[in-house]
Order: sequence, then C-alpha cells, then structure tokens
Amino acid sequence: MKHNEKEMKFLRDEINEMWRLVISQIEKTKQALLTNDVELALEIVSLEKKVDAYELRLDSNCEHYIALYNPVAIDLRLVLSIMKISITLERIADYAAGVARYVLETECQPFTDKMKEILKLEKMFDILLSMMTASLVSFNSENAKNASRILAKDKGIDDIYSSSIDLLSEQIGKDHNDARCGLEMMMVIRKLERIGDHCSNIVEEIVFYIEAKVLKHKGKREV
Repeated sequence: MKHNEKEMKFLRDEINEMWRLVISQIEKTKQALLTNDVELALEIVSLEKKVDAYELRLDSNCEHYIALYNPVAIDLRLVLSIMKISITLERIADYAAGVARYVLETECQPFTDKMKEILKLEKMFDILLSMMTASLVSFNSENAKNASRILAKDKGIDDIYSSSIDLLSEQIGKDHNDARCGLEMMMVIRKLERIGDHCSNIVEEIVFYIEAKVLKHKGKREV
C-alpha cells in the first residue's frame, strides 16, 4: 500500500470512529431524555470534548494530506467531504449535549414527562438515528443510491417539529403556568430538528464525494 493510500485509510478510519461516537451520543441522549437519566446526561456532556478533539484532528490531518499529496478528482472530493462531515458531526454532538444539559438543569420534569409521548420525541430520535446510520453505510460503501430516501426522512423530523409548535401552544393556552416549561421543551425539539438538517448536510457531502453532484441550495435536494 502506497504512503498516500495509508494516509487516506487513516482519514477514513478517523471519520468512522467520530461518526460512530456521535451516533452513540444521540442514542444516549435519547435514553437520557426519555428516562430522565442524569448520570447518562453527564456522560454525554463529558464526551463532547472527545468529539471536538476528533474534529480538530481531522481538520488538521486533511489539510496536511492536501498540502502533501495535492489530490485531484475523487480523492480531493473525499478529503474535502471528510473535513465538512467532521465539522457537521461536531455540531450534531453539540446539539446532543445541549439536550443532555436540559436533562441536567430543567425544573420542568413533570411537564416534560407529560408531553414526551404527545410530542413524539422517541420517533424523532429514531428517525435521526436511522439517518445517521444509513448515511454512514452510504459513505463506506461509496453508494449514493439511497441518498434520496435518507433525505426524505428529514421531512418526518420537520413534520413533528411543526406539529409540536401547535401542541405546545395549545398546552400553554390551557395552563399559563406551563409557559416557561413549554418554551424550554420547544428549544429541545428545535435542537433535534437542527440535527436532522445536519444529517441532510452529511448526505449532500456524500453525494458530492461519490457522484460529484452539488445538492446544496437546490430546495428539494433531488438526486
């Protein structure tokens, strides 16, 4: 194996490790929020620095690879995609940590417990995990054929987010004492909706890497 191939394999291995760590963060965030698990929430927050370290290291290593080997065509697209995906994964982990901090700091647990099923929080997490896992498979198999299906799942996240605004408004209208708790819960759901957007961004980077197609700013993200 040539030296540049070894370096590329190292970059691939690093992004895979980071990807799996972030998927684990989302899984733990789901459990922490749904079961009010404070210890797990603390673990999620503590692991945020590890995700940050991956992002910084990958950024530096990708820049080094470009400077040293001057890649072109698909090799260049792969390195650029790894850089962008690592940044996006770090942002997803930030949102997961934000939800974990909500578990640690909220005084609205009775309200949260009452609204969890109504707001379909578990379904939101399941869709996000499906998007993250499927996109990792696409990246490693270098197959973008399922990109449209992954991107379409983000609509499910958006629909739950939109309906949650009405549901929380209705609850607050019934009892104004729930206003603060409702706003806090809305911020949590907004974080999950943003994770969905970032998952879609990752898919766009995979399509760019494999097929040299740019999907950003195309609205429907047709593949």
